[in-house]
Amino acid sequence: MDLTNFNLDEFFGFGDDTNPILWLIWIIPIVIFVFYGQRIQLLITSGEIKKNIGKLKQFKEDSRKELINYVTNNLSTTKDPTLKLDRFIDYFTIMPVDMDPGGIIPKVRHVVRSREDITREQIKSLFSNISDSERTKVQTILEIVTLLQLFYKVVNHLYLTAKKQNNYPLILPLQMMMPFIMEEATALHKAVPTIKQGQPIGDGIGPMVVGKMMLETKKQTASFETVWTETEYEGRKLFLMKADGPSATVGRPGDALESIISQNKIDTIIMIDASLKLEGEDSATVSQGFGAVIGGIGTDRFQIEEIATKNKIPVFAIVIKQSVKEAINLMTKEIADKAEEVLSQIYEMITDNTNPGKTVLVIGVGNTIGVSQ
Repeated sequence: MDLTNFNLDEFFGFGDDTNPILWLIWIIPIVIFVFYGQRIQLLITSGEIKKNIGKLKQFKEDSRKELINYVTNNLSTTKDPTLKLDRFIDYFTIMPVDMDPGGIIPKVRHVVRSREDITREQIKSLFSNISDSERTKVQTILEIVTLLQLFYKVVNHLYLTAKKQNNYPLILPLQMMMPFIMEEATALHKAVPTIKQGQPIGDGIGPMVVGKMMLETKKQTASFETVWTETEYEGRKLFLMKADGPSATVGRPGDALESIISQNKIDTIIMIDASLKLEGEDSATVSQGFGAVIGGIGTDRFQIEEIATKNKIPVFAIVIKQSVKEAINLMTKEIADKAEEVLSQIYEMITDNTNPGKTVLVIGVGNTIGVSQ
């Protein structure tokens, strides 16, 4: 291509016989883009975000109605629980000051457990003769509604602030995060019916595996909403631990480990839990690794790591990969069918890494709703 004879005036139509209409077709869009481009982008982006905000609002309202209908139709109470439940939904938690990180974990544990304890007692006082299983379901659904409300409030705040300031760069981070927020919000919204019916969720695969190992054994309380039992395998003493099912709880594995190890010598710890898969990975993939595999805010993980480090106990991990939706919704057959494979890997890990006469603690981590032992 020969560019030596390129004529800019001819390209833009600026010759002697310039066509005014053609000139306007070129110039007007450029002027509009220069002076109003950011505002146009803001309008387009904010329109998409506004649709998602509408969905978030509907999610929080639907889940709240499901909670109110569930407690009204299934639990006996002396007064209308709506006002008090709405107050719980608006609860907030202020994390401790972390400018000096030393000792922050006990403070966080205290704040979070205080909230859990007070919420649990308030639910008990609100409904007469409520069972622990029903109470944990109500508490879990309440947490879902609270989280959905928080999503809606934060997203709506950022959206309205960007629109008020006519600031397109301010709305860009929100636009980038919206797909992840909506994925989790949709999963939470769809999880409510499963929790109401007390059915197992994907996150319960760890407790399901250990629960099968605990069948026909004598269970003991290790800590709040956490049970353990003792058995043997090929000359090794096995301690098995999980949250107390079929309630909707994850228990307190950190406290339980501390209680067990205060009376017994543990040589090896094996933890089984669900794990979020990366995009492109297949669901229900089983992987092995090292370290304390447990989610949440990190207090139980810190406690387990501290105990393992102090006592020089190796910690092995087995995870079952799944998406956010699969983790908090009804357990799929694909994930449930992996229980036998995981069980086989646990026994193989025990024989490969311990000698007869040693003691192994196997912990099933996750929400044990619908999963007994």
